Amino acid sequence: MTISPLRRFMLAAMLWLPFAFFLWFAFKAQFAWPVMQIAKMVLLHGWPHLFVDVLAGADEINAATGALIAHHADWMQVNSNILYNAVKEGAPKYAFFDYIINPMIYGYCVPLFAGLVMATPLEKWQRVLQIGVGLFVLSLTQAFGVVAEAFKMLGLQLPEGTAKMHELGYSLELIALCYQFGYLILPPLVPAVLWILFNRSFIEELTRPPEGT
Repeated sequence: MTISPLRRFMLAAMLWLPFAFFLWFAFKAQFAWPVMQIAKMVLLHGWPHLFVDVLAGADEINAATGALIAHHADWMQVNSNILYNAVKEGAPKYAFFDYIINPMIYGYCVPLFAGLVMATPLEKWQRVLQIGVGLFVLSLTQAFGVVAEAFKMLGLQLPEGTAKMHELGYSLELIALCYQFGYLILPPLVPAVLWILFNRSFIEELTRPPEGT
């Protein structure tokens, strides 16, 4: 019995996608590192009046007790230049607003693309080339989401940050739009578009009607 190319691809994808997600999660800190570095470069060079530093790795703290829960090497800490009132009641106590972002929420595009490439019948050099180019493009995609979230956390979730955005003339609507675009649209769309662009001939083979029909 001859298996059609489409069925063969789907079976291969069912095997490769879970494995790709497993590797991505197992090495999440390594995959998150280049995204953090790109976001750090963009934030610190693009808006030095808003962002002071970006640190790889962050502690998860229990909000009720202040106890350390865990240290996450795949998280990042953003140190801003915005002062806020850190005390909810009583005399105000001002501090610089620092917060945590998890780049992994934008990173599922990487195993999605790698799984599709591995399931595609390609020469070894073609796989290496596609995954290499894909990792670069997808790192930029994730960095866009991280940068947009950095602005969202600062401008939409902190009253002092909102006031600063108005003072600088930044559009809160544009910040929200960029965040939604980077969070909901780019991670699933970019890997699919990349795979299609790289493998148009294979896709044409999949969609070609069987001979004799």
